Amino acid sequence: MTFAIITPALVVGAYQIQRFVMIFSVVYHSYYAPVVHWVWGGGILSDGGLFGEIGLKDFAGGVVVHETAGLAALVIAVLLGPKSLTPPHSPILTMIGAAMLWVGWFGFNGGSQLAADGGAAMALTVTHISAAAASLTWALWEWIKYGRTSLVGMVTGTIAGLASITPASGFVGPVEALIIGSIAGVVCQEAVNLVRNRFKIDDTLDVFAVHGVGGIFGTIMIAVFGAGNWFAQVGSLAIVGVFTVVVTFVLVKLVAIVTPLRVSEEDEHTGLDLSAHGERAYDHSS
Repeated sequence: MTFAIITPALVVGAYQIQRFVMIFSVVYHSYYAPVVHWVWGGGILSDGGLFGEIGLKDFAGGVVVHETAGLAALVIAVLLGPKSLTPPHSPILTMIGAAMLWVGWFGFNGGSQLAADGGAAMALTVTHISAAAASLTWALWEWIKYGRTSLVGMVTGTIAGLASITPASGFVGPVEALIIGSIAGVVCQEAVNLVRNRFKIDDTLDVFAVHGVGGIFGTIMIAVFGAGNWFAQVGSLAIVGVFTVVVTFVLVKLVAIVTPLRVSEEDEHTGLDLSAHGERAYDHSS
């Protein structure tokens, strides 16, 4: 249930209208639930299923949570179109939020062991290592490319490292986690540039580039380190990916019959705080 709550929450960065958020977050589970069953409920992607005795290895949701949420956000962003963007008004609050996520992720990954034992402790350890490594390599890659680093970029790297270690956290050790996180900081940053600058897709919070690509990358790395079957890992990613894209597209079109996808241009420029809630979160006039 907790994973079912957090998964549509990851997609929120692609939305504009509260009614759409509420309705889509409910119908989202019409395809999240089948994927959960396929992977963790003895379904076609688990051991003894479509890929034989060794099925998909996904410890804490690289496919179930991050791939599905990332691709759903990408589809919504494409259908919604470009939006008026402003940079985060407070990098400090962004950092605080990322730090809270970092701690919360220990429950996300460690809790997937379903026991307070050595396996859970190792999941916590590799989660911490991957997040730290990705934070540093994201900042280093920014410095190499642009001659500077940013706090918002660094904590985005943190999330990339956390998403990437999620599927592998029950199958790898500290050295493998260091490798996964180090690569994820660069791979996810390049994915952000590709989605945002090359394809001009307005995925505001980079849900696909960070969560989606991170979850996919971590799932593949399980096979790289020999903890999973290549055919099962890649094949499952393809099956869930196609299923998610198709069903998201259909659901968005159906929800759009009930509520529009985006606000008016005037409301967008005014800001949703004022137009939707009648007040601003921050008043800098004084």
